[in-house]
Amino acid sequence: MEKLRIMSVFGTRPEAIKMAPLVKELSGREEIESICCVTAQHREMLDSVLEVFGLTPDWDLDIMTPRQTLSTITSKCLTGMDEAIDALKPDLILVHGDTSTTFAGALSAFYHKVPVGHVEAGLRTYDKYSPYPEEMNRKLVTAIADLYFCPTESNRRNLEREGITENIFVTGNTVIDALKTTVVKDYHFTTEILNDLPYDSKKIVLVTCHRRENYGQPMEDIMSALAHIARTHPDTILVYPVHLSPVVQECAKRHLEGIENVRLTAPLSAGEMHNLMARCCLVLTDSGGLQEEAPALGKPVLVLRRETERPEAVEAGTAKLAGVAYDDIVSMADQLLTDPAAYAAMARAVNPYGDGQACRRIADAILWHFGRGPRPEDFRS
Repeated sequence: MEKLRIMSVFGTRPEAIKMAPLVKELSGREEIESICCVTAQHREMLDSVLEVFGLTPDWDLDIMTPRQTLSTITSKCLTGMDEAIDALKPDLILVHGDTSTTFAGALSAFYHKVPVGHVEAGLRTYDKYSPYPEEMNRKLVTAIADLYFCPTESNRRNLEREGITENIFVTGNTVIDALKTTVVKDYHFTTEILNDLPYDSKKIVLVTCHRRENYGQPMEDIMSALAHIARTHPDTILVYPVHLSPVVQECAKRHLEGIENVRLTAPLSAGEMHNLMARCCLVLTDSGGLQEEAPALGKPVLVLRRETERPEAVEAGTAKLAGVAYDDIVSMADQLLTDPAAYAAMARAVNPYGDGQACRRIADAILWHFGRGPRPEDFRS
């Protein structure tokens, strides 16, 4: 029996972190020929993840250009994927999450009549402009996909409410699988700024802020709040790996540069980010992935957004929705930095996002779909 040709498509760092362990799992299955195709929607940040996981793409579209727009990303992905699919002839294409690469990869697969598996399916905010463009990307991919790999039971229920009832698998999130590879006890950072942090004597607060819907006044207010938190909590050090977006760079430097206990760094590799998270005490973020990763490491999360497509963490008590208002962010951070009981309640909450076996379940589900194995049992938190 011929091997199944399974093509995994991704292009940004968050996608790569979550897809890399799946690519490796598929590569280890004797029934599968695993093919890795990257768009390089994020070039430098993508490459750092590939290095951490020891992955070499079989196909690289290399589409990134300075100040690229959503339209250029999507059109370049579509054009490049034409050639890749024609050459590699996959039996199934896997896309992840909600990026422009995800949407373009799924649409290209549809144009070539290749089935699509959607990893991290079923997340919703029900506001098509927040997160933007991610919410609409994932809804469009839902309409195209043939297999749905949902991290949680609530993601499955979202799909069922939209009339999708077949080929749904609750797998847990692959990012929990990734942490087993990246987090190590005696990790050495590539920058001395991180190696020299006083992890034993200071509270390290990890910050990320980059989402498009936070551009403008929301980001100004977030940065002002971060500056206040740093100045009023001298026993903390805020570490902020600043996104490469010029909008984010300019805002972060204007508000935070020069504050004694703030460290602005270049974007971190997956390994560095995960190991810094493992050593910090608190995470403030508008990222989706960090909302899943931090609870797995026992770190409370304040979500710097008005809503989240990951309500499971809020319901479980591992995350709180801080929003984008200055007063709310300051108040919630103050409580966690000064109230040991409030901190412990979040740090000890059960992580709802997985048990480190998501990639195995996805691989098993693919084999089941093609009649080559039993259907895997769903993940239950």
